Amino acid sequence: MGRIFETRKHTMFARWDRMAKQFSRVGKEITIAVKSGGPNPDSNPALRRVIQNARAVNMPKDKVDAAIKKASGQGAEVYDEVLYEGYAPHGVAVLVETATNNPTRTVANVRVCFNKKNGNLGNNGSVAYLFNKMGVFRLDPEGLDADELELELIDFGLEEMGEGESDKGEAQLVVRCAFNDFGTMQQAIEERGITPISAESEYIPTLLVELDEEQANEVLELIDKLEQDDDVQRVFHNLK
Repeated sequence: MGRIFETRKHTMFARWDRMAKQFSRVGKEITIAVKSGGPNPDSNPALRRVIQNARAVNMPKDKVDAAIKKASGQGAEVYDEVLYEGYAPHGVAVLVETATNNPTRTVANVRVCFNKKNGNLGNNGSVAYLFNKMGVFRLDPEGLDADELELELIDFGLEEMGEGESDKGEAQLVVRCAFNDFGTMQQAIEERGITPISAESEYIPTLLVELDEEQANEVLELIDKLEQDDDVQRVFHNLK
């Protein structure tokens, strides 16, 4: 019974940690969106997108409203978005997306993560060429004619559309476009009365690296270490 309780407690704390990290990430995105386009989501597509993403991670509305209000006030934090590039063990390319109020601290922490897990922090451009930056929209497929929607969205920059699923195994439609077409695609989807589950930019690898289980675990240890850092928003890699 004791072991079962400890396992459940560990799982519960892990879930809380993941939720806290998601809320922190969205909170920074709200701050960045408000600083660049104002606190009204009706006139700020970036903020509207972040609010959708907040719903996707079950962030309570009062926390979203509080984050918008805080970002609108005097003395609000200012975050720089910085992308770091490097290699994990066994030649796996890694992109680390950060939002930081202290780039000196952040780059030092990211470098320590790479070094401790047998990776190497690289220079700008060292691995980014192995990825395409794309707009990625995840939609609830219920009530949608996927074939018809695909034909309609081609004129707005659609590059890929396929089936996916959430972390909970729920079915989704995944729409991808070039990042330069992000705003156009967001508007096209919204004009069709569709509210995306989430809408984000993602770095999609053009070449995948396949490793055995032991080697893959070494890479995943680095990725996990990076994701635990408070300044890190998301980590992308080309491990198959």
